[in-house]
Amino acid sequence: MNFSQRTRGIVRAIAVAMALALPVMMTVSAADARVGGGGSRGSRTFSAPPSTNTAPGSVAPMNRTFSQPGSPGMSSPAAANSGGLFGRGGMGRGLLGGLAAGFLGAGLFGMLFGGGLFSGLGGLSSMLGLLLQIGLIVLVVRLAMSWWQRRNQPAAAYASGPDVGPGPQGNARSGFGFGLGGGSNAPVEIAPADYETFERLLGDIQAAWSNEDIAKLHTLATPEMVSYFSKDLEENKARNVTNKTSNVKLLQGDLAEAWREGDSEYATVAMRYSLVDVMLERGTGRQVSGTGQPEEITEVWTFVRQRGGNWELSAIQQTN
Repeated sequence: MNFSQRTRGIVRAIAVAMALALPVMMTVSAADARVGGGGSRGSRTFSAPPSTNTAPGSVAPMNRTFSQPGSPGMSSPAAANSGGLFGRGGMGRGLLGGLAAGFLGAGLFGMLFGGGLFSGLGGLSSMLGLLLQIGLIVLVVRLAMSWWQRRNQPAAAYASGPDVGPGPQGNARSGFGFGLGGGSNAPVEIAPADYETFERLLGDIQAAWSNEDIAKLHTLATPEMVSYFSKDLEENKARNVTNKTSNVKLLQGDLAEAWREGDSEYATVAMRYSLVDVMLERGTGRQVSGTGQPEEITEVWTFVRQRGGNWELSAIQQTN
């Protein structure tokens, strides 16, 4: 059974619209996130933080960093994967997005102009060919994602710095949403006032990001992290969108480890918090992604301070 000429024309028009819209949709979904991930944890940048009650699973390797494997601290910038706060689409996602958009776009336009699968066999065969192409794309993307994950996994094996022993022992709660357990062998003592500072920085950084206030971010994070924030905000501007986060609330937190390197003191904490995260179109304020409802996020944040100085955000890592 063959479709009528008019029906085939409608199907082909839809195919063209999908081919044009898919790259845009992939770009928006890849950018739908809060403050971007990456950063440095001194000599432990490539060492996975211990698990905690808040983040009992594994932590993803640093997706972008100035540090080099085996170096005691930060060095010259390395080629970093692009991505926003909380690990927005990096090199891997850009590669997969390009593959999917390219394959699907080529297939749809090929079908439109008579060069697609089953060309010349009628409208129904063209539709079957489209479905087959989509299935092949899904398979290719899954294989590519698996390859990318395996390629990045060895980064977690670059352990450096002394062993700090197991993760948290117990979960004595502080008044600021953080557990005082964890990192029991760490040489740096984290006081209740420090936990209060971590909670404040969580809210202040999200607010400065939402307001695109680079000057404020410079007072809250290391120059490396600010460079990532600036890059991500510029990418949002290029896409004519702005990322708005609000109603940030810490739900639970635990210290994973704390240590000293020279005059620098580091503290890595797991934080589970809620916030509203939406992407808006610039100028019109039209919501293009996000539910507008609170969602829960669990991440591992590392803070650094010079002895006697103020804590600054040094790194953000995703949990698996």
